[in-house]
Amino acid sequence: MTGTPFGWCFIGTGRLAETVAGEILSNGHRIVSVYSRTYERAAAFAARHGAEVYTTPEAAMTAAGVEGVYIVTPHSSHAEYAETAIRLGVPVFCEKPFTVRAKEAEDLFRLAAEKHVYAAEAMWTWFAPPARVVREWIDSGRLGDIQTVDISYCASFMHDASRLTDPMAAGGALLDIGVYPLTYLYRLFGEPVSVSCQGMLENGVDVSDTIDVVYDGFRCHVEVSMCDDRYGEQLQIRGSEADIYIDQYHNAGKVKLLFHNGGEEIYTGITDYLTEFDIAADEIRIGLISSVLVPPEATVAVMKIMDECRRQMRLVYPFERQ
Repeated sequence: MTGTPFGWCFIGTGRLAETVAGEILSNGHRIVSVYSRTYERAAAFAARHGAEVYTTPEAAMTAAGVEGVYIVTPHSSHAEYAETAIRLGVPVFCEKPFTVRAKEAEDLFRLAAEKHVYAAEAMWTWFAPPARVVREWIDSGRLGDIQTVDISYCASFMHDASRLTDPMAAGGALLDIGVYPLTYLYRLFGEPVSVSCQGMLENGVDVSDTIDVVYDGFRCHVEVSMCDDRYGEQLQIRGSEADIYIDQYHNAGKVKLLFHNGGEEIYTGITDYLTEFDIAADEIRIGLISSVLVPPEATVAVMKIMDECRRQMRLVYPFERQ
């Protein structure tokens, strides 16, 4: 990104907000304003990062110098804050999952189009080159016929933050990390033929999920867990001519194409927050209303897959019953 530093409003001041701030500040971006439901926490965050703290999201979003709103709050509040920003005419960059349900995402993107306001999901995997290189390898036919796909995101972190096990915050493994493998599969292969899901539920959230995503001619097996790390985070795509292997695929720095004849190709790149924020800022400044790299249709399609997984698990959050 070039030009004057891009001015962000941060809605949310938790661990991820702190990490993002550390990457983007002094690298073409600044945080102008901050809002959190806990004023003291927001004030401390603002003081650390040279921003102003506000007592309402509306005031923070419309503060002088704000060019875009970054929403980094629990999932259950994404739609509320995104709608507020869009109605105020302020571009929105919202953390994954964009919303809790597909209909919320569809409604927000429709509203953004009507208001001619930028709205995009901050899915850093697909703002970065490594994932796009994998898609180029597959689209070019270098693997031959796809035979099997195994993808996992399993780690023991469910007690790292209270929101992860809070059904009122739309906690659970599916929305927090399952969105990564499901997005990856959709971006590589498109709409599946069918999806089947079994989840282990505890206290109103899913702590682990086994998902089979079926395409014409092959099946993708997905393992997701926030209480068990035995599968780790890996992606293996086996083709008739070559295979792809990626460790830590959601923020990969290296991707491997392994040919059955013994050759290999390795791409080394970077997946970071600065890259996605640079691209989003550029898209906003040139007047786009959606992201080229993470388009609305991809976000909505993945939300529909997760809706179906929740339906099969009979996972309904308390606020959805009200």
